[in-house]
Amino acid sequence: MKKFLFRLTVINVVFFLIKITMERDDDGIQGFFSPTSVFYYVSAFILFMLTWELNDWFLRKQRTKGGLDFKSSLLIIGKNMILVAPVAALIYYLGLFPFKDTFGIICDDPPLVEFTIDFFRAVLLGLTVIFFNMFHFAMNQREEMNKQMEDLKKEMMASKYTSLKNQISPHFLFNSLNTLTSLMYEDRDLASDFVTRLASSYRYILDNKEEDLVSLQKELNFLDAYAFMMEVRHKNAVVIKINIKVSPDHHWIPTLALQMLIENAMKHNLYSKERPLQISISSIGADALAVKNNLRKRKRKQDTTKLGLENIKKRYSYYTNKQVLVMEESDYFEVIIPLLDKDVTKMNLKSIS
Repeated sequence: MKKFLFRLTVINVVFFLIKITMERDDDGIQGFFSPTSVFYYVSAFILFMLTWELNDWFLRKQRTKGGLDFKSSLLIIGKNMILVAPVAALIYYLGLFPFKDTFGIICDDPPLVEFTIDFFRAVLLGLTVIFFNMFHFAMNQREEMNKQMEDLKKEMMASKYTSLKNQISPHFLFNSLNTLTSLMYEDRDLASDFVTRLASSYRYILDNKEEDLVSLQKELNFLDAYAFMMEVRHKNAVVIKINIKVSPDHHWIPTLALQMLIENAMKHNLYSKERPLQISISSIGADALAVKNNLRKRKRKQDTTKLGLENIKKRYSYYTNKQVLVMEESDYFEVIIPLLDKDVTKMNLKSIS
């Protein structure tokens, strides 16, 4: 109702301005209620509302496809006028030719000249309405995008802190040291290797705590140390296989994304030496990575919150329109994450015009 009243006010103001600049035989207040004025007011109301509603519909449709850019704006203007212009031509043709005498419409100029003037005036006003509406839409979209960017920045900062906190938490350190203590009595060489990998993991986390994106090469180097520790700690009940066939130096992913997916698999599944948890990380062409594990769900009193996966999806949404895909079957669980180009580090965010 608020939108309708606003548009009705605009129509009345425009009609009044046009009316007082037109040379008609009608004078004074009575001129606004003459058949000619009523015809032009009704036609203006129909054309304004039709143009506005069509433009709203095209903009809503474009919004589902992405932001409004120069090319899509031109397409919307063109489609809008292709639909509105014939309606305007039909209205003024009927009013100024077949039904001119029936309605009592008075023309200051010959009907053909009057028709031409009215038609082009309607097209010009229609274009004005479209430009105004698209400008208003673009400004609202920009405000929404800025708000989303601010929210995403806050979420990203929170995710960085959470990831770092989880990895250097006393619980993680206690488990690692407990494993190391056992190894010192069982296999000193393995214990030494474990210490080296543990130090490497912590160094990676601390060195990249301010970076939300890292090269795939750096992440794989860290993952090699992390996977080794998990396999030693769980006594081969967890098997992690990596098969990457793309150049890791030319692709980027969110920091600790692969580690979070491995941790997610261990958290939600049962595993043992006899029935190990098998996790594979492989490339899909040059576009994505697939993290897949066999499925033996733990029974939980409460449903999982899936915060880890949501965290990864939101971090990706900050840099790309590519989707993080999650697939679950009866015997396996798989997450496909996009590989990002190096240029994405320059913050080439989704834009609006």
